[in-house]
Amino acid sequence: MHDIKFIRENSELFDEGIKKMGIRPCSEEILFIDNIVRNNKTKIQHLQHEKKEIAKQISSLRPNDENFNLLKEKGYEIKHKLNILEEQKNEALEKLNKLLTTLPNIPEKDVPYGECEDDNKIIRTVGIPKNFDFKPKSHYDIGEKLGIMDFETATKISGSRFVILKKDLVRLERALATFMLDVHVREFGFEEVFPPALVLEETMFKAGQLPKFDEDSFKTSNGYRLIPTSEVPLVCMHTNEIIAEHELPLRHVSYTQCFRSEAGSAGRDTKGMIRQHQFSKVELISIVKPEESKNELERLTNAAESILKKLDLPYRVSLLCTQDIGFCSQKTYDLEVWLPYEKRYREISSCSNCGSFQARRMKARYKSLKDDNNHFVHTLNGSGLAIGRTIIAIIENYQNSDGSISIPEKLQPFMQNQKLIEISK
Repeated sequence: MHDIKFIRENSELFDEGIKKMGIRPCSEEILFIDNIVRNNKTKIQHLQHEKKEIAKQISSLRPNDENFNLLKEKGYEIKHKLNILEEQKNEALEKLNKLLTTLPNIPEKDVPYGECEDDNKIIRTVGIPKNFDFKPKSHYDIGEKLGIMDFETATKISGSRFVILKKDLVRLERALATFMLDVHVREFGFEEVFPPALVLEETMFKAGQLPKFDEDSFKTSNGYRLIPTSEVPLVCMHTNEIIAEHELPLRHVSYTQCFRSEAGSAGRDTKGMIRQHQFSKVELISIVKPEESKNELERLTNAAESILKKLDLPYRVSLLCTQDIGFCSQKTYDLEVWLPYEKRYREISSCSNCGSFQARRMKARYKSLKDDNNHFVHTLNGSGLAIGRTIIAIIENYQNSDGSISIPEKLQPFMQNQKLIEISK
C-alpha cells in the first residue's frame, strides 16, 4: 500500500516510479480523489463544531423561547448536511483505497529499467557447471527410471502438475528441509515457525497477494485460501502490532507445503517438477527498521545463497528489472540454479525488500527510541530454498552415467550416510 502523504509531497517522483513499472502516471487522479476526501473532512469538522455550539445554545433555552425552534431546525439541517458529506467522503475514500491497492510498489533507484526477464542484470555467477562425459538426462527421466518419481499415479488421483515422490527421494526431500532449516536457524539466527497452510482472504490482502493475484491461489468455499508461500502467514503474524525497537530485527523461517493454481502458466513447464500446484519450500522473512532494510536484503540473499554453496550447485544472482519484480517488492534478487539437461539457469529463490508496502496494509509498526513515535517497519522475504527445484538441481547436477544419483556430501549425515540413490535391487 502506498503512503498518500508521499504521493502528495512527491507526485512527480511517484509517477516516474509507477511509469517504470509499465503503469500510466496517476498521481493527478489520486490527488484529485484525495482532495475530495480532505475537503469533506474539513467541512465535516466545521459543521460538527457548529452543531456543538448550537446544542450548547439550545441547552440554555426553554422550548417557548423565541430562538429555540429556529436553532433546532438549524441543527437538523446541519445533521442532514453531515450525512451527505460523510457519504461523499466515504465513497471517495473507498475509491481512493481501491485505486491504491491496485498499484505495485515503486522500485529503488538502482533497479534496472526493463520490460521482461531479458532486461535483468546478472550480478554474479558462482560455481562452474560440470562437464559430463555423457549426455545429461532430465530429472523426470532419471526419477521415473529409478522408481522414485511417479507422475502417472499423481495425475490419476489429482490431475496434472502433481507428482508422487517415493523411497529415497522422499528421504532426500526430508533431508533437504532439515538441512536448510538447520543452516538458517544456527548460522543466520532465524527463528523457526510452523504456520497454518490455510489463511483468511484479508491475510492474503495484507501480504499483497490480493487483489492482484486472485486467480493464482486456491480458495475454499468458506473464505479461506491455501498459502502460495509461507511468506503470507509469517509476515502477517505481526498485523496490528507495535513492536518495541529493541526487539528488531525479527527473522522467521518456515518449512511448509505451498499451493499455486499456475493460472497464467498454461502450456509452460508441463513436464517434470518445475511448476507444480503443490510444492514444499523453506521461506525466510525479516522485519526490520527502515534504515536497515537495504543491508538486510543482502544478508537474507546471502542466507539463501549459502544453501546452494554448501550443496555445490552452480548458480547465478540476477537483479530483477522494474517490470519483472513482484507486486510488493521495491528490489529483488533472483537466485538461478544451473540445470544441465536444459542447459540454462532456472529460478530457485527470489529475495525481496518490500519496504513499508506490506507493513502499511498490515499496520505493522515499531516504537522508536529516538522520537517515541510509531513508524512502519520494513518487510523482506526470500525462499531458502524451493525444495522441489533443489531436488531437480541435485538430480541433474549429481547424476551418473549408470542412472544413479550421488547424494551431496552435506546431505549424507541426514540420510544415514547414504551416498547414492540407485535402482533398488
